[in-house]
Amino acid sequence: MIQISNIITDAELLQMSVQNPELRFERNADGTLMTMPPTGRISSNREIKAGAYLLNWVEANHLGEVFSSTARFKLPNSAIRSPDAAFVSKQRLPQDWNQGEDDFLNLPPDFIIEIRSKSDSMTKLQQKMEEYRENGVKLGWLIDTQNQQAFVYRQDGSITQYPADAILNGEEVVPGFTLALKVLL
Repeated sequence: MIQISNIITDAELLQMSVQNPELRFERNADGTLMTMPPTGRISSNREIKAGAYLLNWVEANHLGEVFSSTARFKLPNSAIRSPDAAFVSKQRLPQDWNQGEDDFLNLPPDFIIEIRSKSDSMTKLQQKMEEYRENGVKLGWLIDTQNQQAFVYRQDGSITQYPADAILNGEEVVPGFTLALKVLL
């Protein structure tokens, strides 16, 4: 992950993203840019599995919309983040959410999944999860593949650690959604 110290505006970030579709950018709350390294085949497979299981449940139950790691969410603190998988309930989606194809979603997701890849720092991922929570994400799963465990972050500030054999659930945020953690490890 490379951090660039110049302040990047929304328009500049959009332009850079369109001109460099092979790269994934995030912006910190202070306006600095971060480039995210491409994931390898194992991380990519884990991301698509997480998104697919979530999508199947959300679609079958008409709960809202699911987004992949290429979606960008503008958080209230002005950071722009791209979780590995994200869910927004249909009640919270703006009426015109699907009109601007390359635009950011100007709201925090209700639920996110972040999966630690080989190049990720656990400390930075934990900070990102706290940022999500502080900016309105109701539930977040941090899947720590290296230590075969997960951490579940909740809006109330609680964090629960789960072992590899746990069944994670969407609690009241994604009602009825469950997933065996081992599927993503």
